[in-house]
Amino acid sequence: MIVKLPHHFPPYFRDKRIVVTGGTGLIGRSVCEMLHSMGAKLTIITLDDLTSPYGTVIKGNLNDFKFCQHVTKGADQIFHLAGIKADPITTKLRPASFFVPMLMMNTNLLEAARLNDVSRVVYTSSIGAYPPAEIFHESHDLEKEFQQTSMDQYPGWAKRMAELQIEAYRKEHGLLNRFAVVRPCNVFGKGDSFDPINSMVIPSLIAKVRQYQRNGTLVELWGDGSPIRDFLYSEDCAFGILCAAFYGTYEWPYVNLGSGHGISILELVQTMQTVVPFEYVFDKTKPNGFPKRVMDISVAMSIWPYIPQVNLETALRETWDWYIKHEDEYKQRQQYFK
Repeated sequence: MIVKLPHHFPPYFRDKRIVVTGGTGLIGRSVCEMLHSMGAKLTIITLDDLTSPYGTVIKGNLNDFKFCQHVTKGADQIFHLAGIKADPITTKLRPASFFVPMLMMNTNLLEAARLNDVSRVVYTSSIGAYPPAEIFHESHDLEKEFQQTSMDQYPGWAKRMAELQIEAYRKEHGLLNRFAVVRPCNVFGKGDSFDPINSMVIPSLIAKVRQYQRNGTLVELWGDGSPIRDFLYSEDCAFGILCAAFYGTYEWPYVNLGSGHGISILELVQTMQTVVPFEYVFDKTKPNGFPKRVMDISVAMSIWPYIPQVNLETALRETWDWYIKHEDEYKQRQQYFK
Protein backbone atom coordinates (compact mmCIF):
# COMPACT_ATOMS: atom_id res chain seq x y z
CA MET A 1 0.00 0.00 0.00
CA ILE A 2 1.47 3.33 -1.13
CA VAL A 3 -1.16 5.81 0.02
CA LYS A 4 -0.73 7.09 3.58
CA LEU A 5 -3.86 7.38 5.72
CA PRO A 6 -4.57 10.14 8.29
CA HIS A 7 -3.61 9.19 11.85
CA HIS A 8 -7.19 9.63 13.07
CA PHE A 9 -8.63 7.02 10.66
CA PRO A 10 -7.49 3.79 12.43
CA PRO A 11 -9.26 4.43 15.77
CA TYR A 12 -12.48 5.18 13.88
CA PHE A 13 -12.49 2.07 11.68
CA ARG A 14 -10.92 -0.36 14.18
CA ASP A 15 -13.22 -3.28 15.10
CA LYS A 16 -16.09 -1.96 13.00
CA ARG A 17 -18.14 -4.62 11.24
CA ILE A 18 -17.93 -3.56 7.62
CA VAL A 19 -19.47 -5.09 4.50
CA VAL A 20 -17.70 -4.42 1.20
CA THR A 21 -19.57 -5.40 -1.96
CA GLY A 22 -17.31 -5.98 -4.92
CA GLY A 23 -14.46 -6.45 -2.47
CA THR A 24 -12.45 -8.64 -4.87
CA GLY A 25 -12.69 -6.04 -7.63
CA LEU A 26 -10.43 -3.16 -8.61
CA ILE A 27 -11.48 -0.49 -6.10
CA GLY A 28 -12.74 -3.01 -3.55
CA ARG A 29 -9.33 -4.60 -3.05
CA SER A 30 -7.72 -1.30 -2.14
CA VAL A 31 -10.60 -0.38 0.17
CA CYS A 32 -10.37 -3.76 1.89
CA GLU A 33 -6.59 -3.56 2.23
CA MET A 34 -6.85 -0.15 3.91
CA LEU A 35 -9.68 -1.17 6.22
CA HIS A 36 -7.91 -4.41 7.16
CA SER A 37 -4.72 -2.48 7.97
CA MET A 38 -6.75 -0.42 10.47
CA GLY A 39 -8.30 -3.44 12.20
CA ALA A 40 -11.77 -3.45 10.69
CA LYS A 41 -13.73 -6.72 10.60
CA LEU A 42 -14.60 -7.27 6.95
CA THR A 43 -17.24 -9.27 5.15
CA ILE A 44 -16.50 -9.24 1.42
CA ILE A 45 -19.34 -9.89 -1.02
CA THR A 46 -18.45 -11.05 -4.54
CA LEU A 47 -19.54 -13.05 -7.56
CA ASP A 48 -15.93 -13.80 -8.48
CA ASP A 49 -14.23 -17.15 -7.86
CA LEU A 50 -11.58 -15.37 -5.79
CA THR A 51 -10.46 -15.28 -2.18
CA SER A 52 -9.20 -12.33 -0.13
CA PRO A 53 -6.61 -12.05 2.67
CA TYR A 54 -8.52 -9.15 4.19
CA GLY A 55 -11.71 -10.73 5.50
CA THR A 56 -14.47 -13.31 5.17
CA VAL A 57 -15.54 -13.78 1.56
CA ILE A 58 -19.16 -14.61 0.78
CA LYS A 59 -20.11 -15.43 -2.78
CA GLY A 60 -23.63 -14.31 -3.56
CA ASN A 61 -25.86 -12.35 -5.89
CA LEU A 62 -26.98 -8.89 -4.82
CA ASN A 63 -29.95 -9.20 -7.17
CA ASP A 64 -31.47 -11.35 -4.40
CA PHE A 65 -33.07 -9.01 -1.86
CA LYS A 66 -33.13 -11.63 0.91
CA PHE A 67 -29.40 -12.19 0.44
CA CYS A 68 -28.84 -8.44 0.75
CA GLN A 69 -30.88 -8.32 3.96
CA HIS A 70 -28.88 -11.22 5.37
CA VAL A 71 -25.38 -9.90 4.65
CA THR A 72 -26.12 -6.32 5.79
CA LYS A 73 -27.73 -7.29 9.09
CA GLY A 74 -25.58 -6.19 12.02
CA ALA A 75 -23.16 -4.20 9.87
CA ASP A 76 -21.78 -0.91 11.18
CA GLN A 77 -20.85 0.31 7.72
CA ILE A 78 -21.30 -0.73 4.11
CA PHE A 79 -19.12 0.13 1.14
CA HIS A 80 -21.21 -0.62 -1.94
CA LEU A 81 -18.59 -0.90 -4.68
CA ALA A 82 -20.01 -3.75 -6.78
CA GLY A 83 -20.77 -2.86 -10.36
CA ILE A 84 -20.33 -3.74 -14.01
CA LYS A 85 -17.97 -2.10 -16.48
CA ALA A 86 -16.75 -2.72 -20.01
CA ASP A 87 -15.34 -0.96 -23.04
CA PRO A 88 -17.48 1.55 -25.05
CA ILE A 89 -18.39 -0.95 -27.78
CA THR A 90 -19.75 -3.52 -25.31
CA THR A 91 -21.57 -0.72 -23.49
CA LYS A 92 -23.31 0.20 -26.72
CA LEU A 93 -24.10 -3.34 -27.89
CA ARG A 94 -25.16 -4.85 -24.53
CA PRO A 95 -27.17 -2.11 -22.74
CA ALA A 96 -29.54 -4.50 -20.95
CA SER A 97 -26.62 -6.51 -19.57
CA PHE A 98 -25.52 -3.31 -17.82
CA PHE A 99 -28.78 -1.70 -16.86
CA VAL A 100 -30.86 -4.52 -15.40
CA PRO A 101 -28.41 -6.22 -12.98
CA MET A 102 -26.95 -2.88 -11.85
CA LEU A 103 -30.39 -1.45 -11.17
CA MET A 104 -31.41 -4.54 -9.19
CA MET A 105 -28.25 -4.88 -7.12
CA ASN A 106 -28.21 -1.19 -6.20
CA THR A 107 -31.89 -1.04 -5.27
CA ASN A 108 -31.72 -4.20 -3.17
CA LEU A 109 -28.49 -3.44 -1.34
CA LEU A 110 -29.38 0.16 -0.48
CA GLU A 111 -32.87 -0.73 0.71
CA ALA A 112 -31.53 -3.61 2.82
CA ALA A 113 -29.00 -1.22 4.39
CA ARG A 114 -31.77 1.26 5.21
CA LEU A 115 -34.05 -1.38 6.72
CA ASN A 116 -31.19 -2.77 8.81
CA ASP A 117 -30.30 0.71 10.12
CA VAL A 118 -26.68 0.60 8.95
CA SER A 119 -25.06 3.74 10.36
CA ARG A 120 -23.00 4.67 7.27
CA VAL A 121 -23.27 3.54 3.66
CA VAL A 122 -20.89 4.72 0.93
CA TYR A 123 -22.10 4.20 -2.63
CA THR A 124 -19.68 4.39 -5.55
CA SER A 125 -21.29 5.98 -8.58
CA SER A 126 -19.39 6.99 -11.73
CA ILE A 127 -18.23 9.80 -14.00
CA GLY A 128 -20.67 8.25 -16.49
CA ALA A 129 -23.58 9.57 -14.42
CA TYR A 130 -22.77 13.10 -15.57
CA PRO A 131 -24.38 14.77 -18.57
CA PRO A 132 -21.90 15.31 -21.44
CA ALA A 133 -19.27 17.94 -20.60
CA GLU A 134 -15.51 18.47 -20.55
CA ILE A 135 -15.08 19.45 -16.89
CA PHE A 136 -17.40 17.81 -14.37
CA HIS A 137 -18.52 19.89 -11.37
CA GLU A 138 -20.76 18.76 -8.52
CA SER A 139 -24.30 20.14 -8.38
CA HIS A 140 -26.48 20.86 -5.36
CA ASP A 141 -29.60 20.33 -7.49
CA LEU A 142 -29.65 16.62 -8.28
CA GLU A 143 -33.19 16.70 -9.72
CA LYS A 144 -32.30 19.45 -12.23
CA GLU A 145 -29.18 17.54 -13.27
CA PHE A 146 -31.25 14.42 -13.86
CA GLN A 147 -33.29 16.24 -16.49
CA GLN A 148 -30.22 16.06 -18.72
CA THR A 149 -29.05 12.97 -20.60
CA SER A 150 -26.44 10.81 -18.86
CA MET A 151 -23.13 10.62 -20.70
CA ASP A 152 -22.83 6.82 -20.65
CA GLN A 153 -26.61 6.37 -20.89
CA TYR A 154 -27.50 2.84 -19.70
CA PRO A 155 -24.79 2.19 -17.08
CA GLY A 156 -24.82 5.91 -16.29
CA TRP A 157 -28.56 5.95 -15.66
CA ALA A 158 -28.35 2.82 -13.50
CA LYS A 159 -25.83 4.69 -11.34
CA ARG A 160 -28.06 7.76 -11.33
CA MET A 161 -31.06 5.75 -10.16
CA ALA A 162 -29.14 4.62 -7.09
CA GLU A 163 -28.16 8.23 -6.41
CA LEU A 164 -31.81 9.26 -6.71
CA GLN A 165 -32.82 6.43 -4.36
CA ILE A 166 -30.40 7.80 -1.76
CA GLU A 167 -31.72 11.33 -2.34
CA ALA A 168 -35.24 9.98 -1.73
CA TYR A 169 -34.08 8.48 1.58
CA ARG A 170 -32.65 11.84 2.61
CA LYS A 171 -35.87 13.69 1.84
CA GLU A 172 -38.43 11.23 3.23
CA HIS A 173 -36.50 9.67 6.11
CA GLY A 174 -34.05 12.45 6.95
CA LEU A 175 -31.04 10.19 6.35
CA LEU A 176 -28.69 13.03 5.45
CA ASN A 177 -25.57 11.63 7.10
CA ARG A 178 -26.15 7.88 6.75
CA PHE A 179 -25.59 7.66 2.99
CA ALA A 180 -22.64 9.13 1.08
CA VAL A 181 -22.12 9.05 -2.69
CA VAL A 182 -18.86 9.45 -4.63
CA ARG A 183 -18.40 9.73 -8.38
CA PRO A 184 -14.94 8.45 -9.40
CA CYS A 185 -13.37 9.07 -12.80
CA ASN A 186 -11.49 6.37 -14.76
CA VAL A 187 -9.97 4.19 -12.04
CA PHE A 188 -7.17 1.70 -12.69
CA GLY A 189 -4.65 -0.30 -10.70
CA LYS A 190 -3.86 -3.66 -9.14
CA GLY A 191 -6.80 -6.03 -9.41
CA ASP A 192 -8.17 -4.47 -12.58
CA SER A 193 -9.90 -6.64 -15.16
CA PHE A 194 -7.59 -7.36 -18.07
CA ASP A 195 -10.18 -9.25 -20.09
CA PRO A 196 -9.01 -8.73 -23.70
CA ILE A 197 -12.59 -8.58 -24.95
CA ASN A 198 -13.97 -5.67 -22.92
CA SER A 199 -11.32 -4.10 -20.69
CA MET A 200 -11.02 -0.35 -20.16
CA VAL A 201 -8.33 2.01 -21.51
CA ILE A 202 -5.34 1.30 -19.24
CA PRO A 203 -5.82 -2.46 -18.69
CA SER A 204 -6.42 -2.82 -22.43
CA LEU A 205 -3.19 -0.95 -23.15
CA ILE A 206 -1.25 -3.06 -20.66
CA ALA A 207 -2.59 -6.33 -22.12
CA LYS A 208 -1.58 -5.19 -25.62
CA VAL A 209 1.89 -4.27 -24.39
CA ARG A 210 2.22 -7.78 -22.98
CA GLN A 211 1.30 -9.22 -26.38
CA TYR A 212 3.95 -6.98 -27.93
CA GLN A 213 6.52 -8.48 -25.57
CA ARG A 214 5.49 -11.99 -26.54
CA ASN A 215 5.19 -11.80 -30.30
CA GLY A 216 6.13 -8.29 -31.41
CA THR A 217 2.55 -7.37 -32.34
CA LEU A 218 2.43 -3.59 -32.71
CA VAL A 219 0.23 -1.97 -30.04
CA GLU A 220 -2.73 -0.59 -31.99
CA LEU A 221 -4.70 2.26 -30.42
CA TRP A 222 -7.91 3.89 -31.55
CA GLY A 223 -8.09 7.50 -32.72
CA ASP A 224 -5.27 10.02 -32.84
CA GLY A 225 -4.25 10.15 -29.16
CA SER A 226 -5.70 13.61 -28.53
CA PRO A 227 -8.64 12.81 -26.18
CA ILE A 228 -8.01 13.91 -22.61
CA ARG A 229 -9.03 11.70 -19.71
CA ASP A 230 -8.81 11.73 -15.92
CA PHE A 231 -7.10 8.57 -14.62
CA LEU A 232 -7.08 7.80 -10.89
CA TYR A 233 -5.05 5.09 -9.18
CA SER A 234 -7.22 2.65 -7.22
CA GLU A 235 -5.51 3.39 -3.89
CA ASP A 236 -6.17 7.13 -4.25
CA CYS A 237 -9.79 6.33 -5.11
CA ALA A 238 -10.05 4.07 -2.06
CA PHE A 239 -8.71 6.84 0.16
CA GLY A 240 -11.44 9.16 -1.14
CA ILE A 241 -14.05 6.51 -0.39
CA LEU A 242 -12.76 6.18 3.19
CA CYS A 243 -13.01 9.97 3.50
CA ALA A 244 -16.67 9.73 2.49
CA ALA A 245 -17.23 7.14 5.22
CA PHE A 246 -15.38 9.12 7.88
CA TYR A 247 -16.59 12.65 7.16
CA GLY A 248 -19.75 12.17 5.11
CA THR A 249 -20.51 14.49 2.20
CA TYR A 250 -22.21 17.28 4.19
CA GLU A 251 -24.80 19.04 2.01
CA TRP A 252 -23.43 17.62 -1.24
CA PRO A 253 -25.53 14.81 -2.82
CA TYR A 254 -22.28 13.37 -4.23
CA VAL A 255 -18.57 14.21 -4.38
CA ASN A 256 -16.15 13.75 -7.29
CA LEU A 257 -13.02 11.63 -7.02
CA GLY A 258 -10.33 12.25 -9.62
CA SER A 259 -6.63 12.82 -10.11
CA GLY A 260 -6.97 16.60 -10.32
CA HIS A 261 -5.85 16.90 -13.94
CA GLY A 262 -6.39 15.49 -17.39
CA ILE A 263 -3.90 13.65 -19.57
CA SER A 264 -4.10 12.86 -23.27
CA ILE A 265 -4.13 9.28 -24.50
CA LEU A 266 -0.84 10.00 -26.26
CA GLU A 267 0.72 11.18 -22.98
CA LEU A 268 -0.61 8.06 -21.29
CA VAL A 269 1.03 5.83 -23.90
CA GLN A 270 4.32 7.72 -23.63
CA THR A 271 4.26 7.41 -19.85
CA MET A 272 3.63 3.67 -20.17
CA GLN A 273 6.74 3.48 -22.37
CA THR A 274 8.81 4.66 -19.40
CA VAL A 275 7.57 1.58 -17.51
CA VAL A 276 8.17 -0.93 -20.30
CA PRO A 277 9.36 -0.24 -23.89
CA PHE A 278 7.04 -1.01 -26.80
CA GLU A 279 6.06 0.30 -30.23
CA TYR A 280 2.59 1.53 -31.10
CA VAL A 281 0.45 3.02 -33.85
CA PHE A 282 -2.76 5.06 -33.72
CA ASP A 283 -5.55 3.95 -36.05
CA LYS A 284 -7.03 7.31 -37.03
CA THR A 285 -9.89 5.65 -38.89
CA LYS A 286 -11.31 4.65 -35.49
CA PRO A 287 -13.26 7.11 -33.31
CA ASN A 288 -11.66 9.17 -30.56
CA GLY A 289 -14.69 9.31 -28.27
CA PHE A 290 -15.35 12.39 -26.14
CA PRO A 291 -12.60 15.02 -26.62
CA LYS A 292 -12.24 15.64 -22.89
CA ARG A 293 -13.52 14.14 -19.62
CA VAL A 294 -11.95 15.54 -16.44
CA MET A 295 -13.21 15.73 -12.86
CA ASP A 296 -13.21 18.91 -10.79
CA ILE A 297 -12.10 17.69 -7.34
CA SER A 298 -12.18 21.04 -5.53
CA VAL A 299 -15.10 19.96 -3.32
CA ALA A 300 -13.33 16.79 -2.11
CA MET A 301 -10.19 18.80 -1.40
CA SER A 302 -12.14 21.44 0.52
CA ILE A 303 -14.27 19.19 2.76
CA TRP A 304 -11.82 16.30 3.20
CA PRO A 305 -8.02 15.89 3.42
CA TYR A 306 -8.25 14.38 -0.08
CA ILE A 307 -5.17 14.82 -2.25
CA PRO A 308 -4.20 12.15 -4.80
CA GLN A 309 -0.80 10.84 -3.72
CA VAL A 310 0.36 8.47 -6.49
CA ASN A 311 1.70 9.88 -9.76
CA LEU A 312 0.80 8.25 -13.06
CA GLU A 313 4.16 6.60 -13.76
CA THR A 314 4.32 4.99 -10.31
CA ALA A 315 0.72 3.84 -10.60
CA LEU A 316 1.31 2.33 -14.04
CA ARG A 317 4.41 0.54 -12.78
CA GLU A 318 2.52 -0.89 -9.79
CA THR A 319 -0.29 -2.02 -12.09
CA TRP A 320 2.10 -3.59 -14.61
CA ASP A 321 4.01 -5.49 -11.92
CA TRP A 322 0.74 -6.85 -10.49
CA TYR A 323 -0.53 -7.84 -13.94
CA ILE A 324 2.61 -9.81 -14.81
CA LYS A 325 1.93 -12.00 -11.77
CA HIS A 326 -1.83 -12.33 -12.31
CA GLU A 327 -2.37 -12.32 -16.08
CA ASP A 328 -5.16 -14.89 -16.12
CA GLU A 329 -7.03 -13.81 -13.02
CA TYR A 330 -9.76 -12.18 -15.12
CA LYS A 331 -10.94 -15.71 -16.01
CA GLN A 332 -12.02 -16.14 -12.37
CA ARG A 333 -14.11 -12.96 -12.45
CA GLN A 334 -17.84 -12.80 -13.05
CA GLN A 335 -18.37 -12.57 -16.83
CA TYR A 336 -21.45 -10.54 -17.69
CA PHE A 337 -20.68 -10.38 -21.41
CA LYS A 338 -20.00 -13.95 -22.49
